[in-house]
Amino acid sequence: MSLSSADQGGLTQAAPSTEDKDQSNCPDEVVTAENTHVDQGLPAGDEASPGSTSSFEMLDMEPVPPPYQKVQPHWFFYKQGDDNVLWLPFSREDSDKLENADNARGNNEEVVVAVEGERYDVHVKERKCYAVYWEQKPIEVRRCTWFSKGDKDMRFTPYSEDFSNSLEDAYMIAVTLDEWKRKLDFPTGETVILHNPKLMMHYQPIGLQEDWISSPSENTRPRTVKRGINNIPVEIPDGEPEKVDHLVFMVHGIGPACDLRFRSIIQCVNDFRSVSLSLLASHYKNAQLEGKVGKVEFLPVNWHSALHGGATGVDEDIHRITLPSISRLRHFTNDTLLDLFFYNSPTYCQTIVDTVVSEINRLHTLFKQRHPKFKGEISVVGHSLGSLILFDLLTNQLNGSKESAKEEVLSDDPCHQDHDTLEQTLTRLGLQQYSTILKAENLDLESLALCQEKDLKDIGIPLGPRKKILKYVKRKYFSEDSKTGRLAQMRQGSLCCEDNGNQSPESAVGKGQFLRTQSITSAVDYEYFNMGIGQVSVDYPQLAFQPQTFFAFGSPIGMFLTVRGLKRIDLNYSFPTCKSFYNIYHPFDPVAYRIEPMIISEAEFEPMLIPHHKGRKRMHLELKDSLARMSIDLKNNLLGSIRTAWKSFSRPSVAALPPIDEGVTTTDGKLQETQALAPVCASAQREEQRGDFWTKILEWPRALHRHYFQGENEDVESSSSAEQPQQAEHAEIKMGMLNGGRRIDYVLQEKPIESFNEYLFAIQSHLCYWESEDTALLLLKEIYDKLDVTLE
Repeated sequence: MSLSSADQGGLTQAAPSTEDKDQSNCPDEVVTAENTHVDQGLPAGDEASPGSTSSFEMLDMEPVPPPYQKVQPHWFFYKQGDDNVLWLPFSREDSDKLENADNARGNNEEVVVAVEGERYDVHVKERKCYAVYWEQKPIEVRRCTWFSKGDKDMRFTPYSEDFSNSLEDAYMIAVTLDEWKRKLDFPTGETVILHNPKLMMHYQPIGLQEDWISSPSENTRPRTVKRGINNIPVEIPDGEPEKVDHLVFMVHGIGPACDLRFRSIIQCVNDFRSVSLSLLASHYKNAQLEGKVGKVEFLPVNWHSALHGGATGVDEDIHRITLPSISRLRHFTNDTLLDLFFYNSPTYCQTIVDTVVSEINRLHTLFKQRHPKFKGEISVVGHSLGSLILFDLLTNQLNGSKESAKEEVLSDDPCHQDHDTLEQTLTRLGLQQYSTILKAENLDLESLALCQEKDLKDIGIPLGPRKKILKYVKRKYFSEDSKTGRLAQMRQGSLCCEDNGNQSPESAVGKGQFLRTQSITSAVDYEYFNMGIGQVSVDYPQLAFQPQTFFAFGSPIGMFLTVRGLKRIDLNYSFPTCKSFYNIYHPFDPVAYRIEPMIISEAEFEPMLIPHHKGRKRMHLELKDSLARMSIDLKNNLLGSIRTAWKSFSRPSVAALPPIDEGVTTTDGKLQETQALAPVCASAQREEQRGDFWTKILEWPRALHRHYFQGENEDVESSSSAEQPQQAEHAEIKMGMLNGGRRIDYVLQEKPIESFNEYLFAIQSHLCYWESEDTALLLLKEIYDKLDVTLE
C-alpha cells in the first residue's frame, strides 16, 4: 500500500448534502453488504434511511455520543520478518517514556530514551532506535494512532504519523459536527471513508480513474481502518524489571549462525532472555511481588565477525585456494567448520581469545556505566566451540593472590622485563658488548629465546656469556620453579597428564622449544605456554571480573582435553577465578561430551537428569523406565521359573510313603508328613508369586493412567521413591573441586518426537539450547539458589 503524507496533498471532505447525494457518492451498498453485523451497532449520530424503522428505534434507544476525545498513542518499532514487515509494540512502560519525552522536548531538541531493558536507545526526534551493546542497523520507531488491515493480513499495520494526523483531523470534525460518511481523498489515489466510529474503510486506487465508482472491483477489496491501539487485537509485551540481579555473557560456537533458522547470536540470546523472563514470572512469581527477584541480563559475545573480517584477511586467502565445485557446501565449510582449525592455529587462536576477552570486557564496562548500582555476580555461558574457548580462558586466569605474588616476584627479578629491548636486557646482564654481534644477526628477545647454545657459539659468543644468556632465557621462559613461569606451575598438580607426569624438566624444555618453534609466525607471549593440557602457545588475556559460574552448552571440552593428551582431571583442580562449572547437553547432541568420567574414572554413573520446567518427568521417559523395570522383573521371574523347573527335573523321584509302623512315634510321623508336603507348598507359593507378577503387569496401564490424569498412585510413588535415593546417591558423589564437589554433567530430557529416531534430530539437538526452557530454568535456579531465593 502506498501512503501519502499530509503535506504532499490536501485533505478533501464530502460536503454534507441530502441523503440521496451521499448515497450516490459513497459505496454504501457494497460496504453495508459486507459489514452487516457492524451496521447493526451504529451510534446515534449515524445517518439512517427514512424507510428503516430499526434505525429510528436505535436513534431513540441509544444515548447521545460522547464528545471528541484525543486518541491514546502507542509507540511501535519496525522489524523485518521472514516473509513480511512487522511492526511490534513497545511495552507500556517504554511507550509511556517515549511519549513523555516527545511531549517534553523542544522543536529541534533531540532526546534519547533507553528502552528494552536499556539495551537500546531511541532518538525521539530522529525516530530511530540504536543498539547499545552490539552493532546493528538503526531501527525505525513510530508513534502510532491509526491502523489498517487487509483481508489476508494477520495483524494491523500502523499508518505513518502524517497520515494518521490527517485521519485524526477528519475524525475530530466528524465527531464534533456529528456528520459521518466523510470521504478523504489523497494524492496517491487512495481513499478513506469514515462511515461511523466503528466502520472506516481504506480503498486502494483503481487504475487511472478520476471519478469515484460506486462499487469497487473485487481485486481492490478495502482495508479495515481502526483508531487507537485499544480497538485492535495486539499483544503488548510486559515491561522488564529494572533491577538486574545477575549478568551473563554468552559466547557462540562455530559459524555466524546459531540455530537451524540461521539466526545470529544476537537473535538467539534475545530468545533466551525472553524465555528466562517468562520463567521468572511463573517460577519466581511471589519473590518478584516481594521485590526479592528482578531479572537476569544476558548479553551476546560475537567473535566470528572479527576473525572473518577484513583485518585478518583469512577469508580472502581461503577463497583463493577453494575449489569451484559444490560451491555452497564449500562456502558453508569455510564459514563454519574451519573455525575449529582456526582455534588450533597459534596465529588465529590468539585473535579469537583476544576478541572474546576484549568484547566481554567492553560489554562489562558499558553495562557498569549504564547500571551504576549493579552489585550482582557475573557468569559466562559458552556454546559448542565457545565453551572450549571459555574453558581455556578460565584455566589461564589469575586470581588476586596469585597475581599479587607474581607482581612481587617480577619486581624482585632482575632478569624480567615486560617491554625491555635487547640492549636493555644485555645491559642488565652485563653483556652490552655483545649487542653489536646479536644485532648483526637481526636477533631480538623473541628470536633469542629460540636460540640454542650451538647457535650462540656459531655467531661468536664466548662460553661465559653464552651460559648467562641461556640461564636468562631458561628463567624467563622455562623455569619449573619460577613463579613468573607458566600458569600450570603456579597451580602445580591441578591438571595432571599421565604422559607428562614422568617427564624431566629437561625433556619438558625440549618439548617446549619444539612447539614454540612451530608458532614463530604469531606475535605471542609464551609465558603461559606449557599448560600440560595441550593448548596452543598463545597469551591468554585476563577478564576484568571473576565469573561466578561457567555454563557449557553442547560442549566438546572432554573430547578436546582427551585429544590433547589429558587422561584425567585431578580432584583438587578448580578454575582460579570461577568456582562453579556445569556441563549441560542434549542426549542426542553429536558434539557434546561428558566431563565427570575424566575426574572419577573408577565408577560408572549416569549424568544428572534436568527436570522438566513444568516440574515432572516427561511421560515417554517415565514409560520407558517403567517398561525397563517391568522387563527386569519379567526376566528375573522367568529365570527363577526355569531354575525351579530344572531343580525339579534333576531331583530324584520321591517314593510312595510307606505305612506308618506301630513302633514309630507320633512325632516322627508328623516330621515325615511335613517333609512330604514341602514340595507341594513350595509349588503353591511359586504359583502365587507368578500370579501376583502377572496381576501387576495387567494393572500397570491403569496405574500409569491414574498417575498422569487422576493424581498420585501408590505404585508409582513407591517406584519414584525408590528412584529418589538413587538420584540422591548420584548427587552426593564427590566430583572434585571443579564444581565445588557438586555434579557437573547435566542432561536434558529429549522430546517424545525426538525419541523415535535420534539421528534425524542430531543436528537440531546441538542447536536447541537457545530456546530450551529446561536449560534456562537450570541457570536461573543455580543463580538464585546462591541468592537464597528458592524455586516455587
